[in-house]
Amino acid sequence: MNLYRVTTALSVVLGLACLWFGINFLFAPEWAASGFGIPSWPEGDAAGYFAVKAVRDLANGAIVLTLLALGKRRALAWVMLLLAIVPFGDAGAVLAHGGGYAAALGIHAATGAFVLLTAGLLFATSAQEESGRPLVRTAA
Repeated sequence: MNLYRVTTALSVVLGLACLWFGINFLFAPEWAASGFGIPSWPEGDAAGYFAVKAVRDLANGAIVLTLLALGKRRALAWVMLLLAIVPFGDAGAVLAHGGGYAAALGIHAATGAFVLLTAGLLFATSAQEESGRPLVRTAA
């Protein structure tokens, strides 16, 4: 499997994961929130923030998958680079609100690193595409 396909697969996984989290926070917010890492959650009207997170995740997933489907890998690389802010911000929120380091680092910061890795690979493969260099070496 070449780097282009690996990067495509990583992008699809990230896009689908965002959609999955969005759907869960929209339709099963208490269940979804339990794995986020913050021990106490808003109740009553404040629980509306679950819908905010759901819409954010749905939009992020849709953006990733749309850019990928349109073949805009360079733009997707920039978007992924910017989207890395979200999981690192989530890690900070977990730590600032009484959550543990395991969730902050093991879930959110690790996801941020995965997004940055994917962005870097997208930049590398899109640069190869733009230069006309082959993405895979063929036997001569």
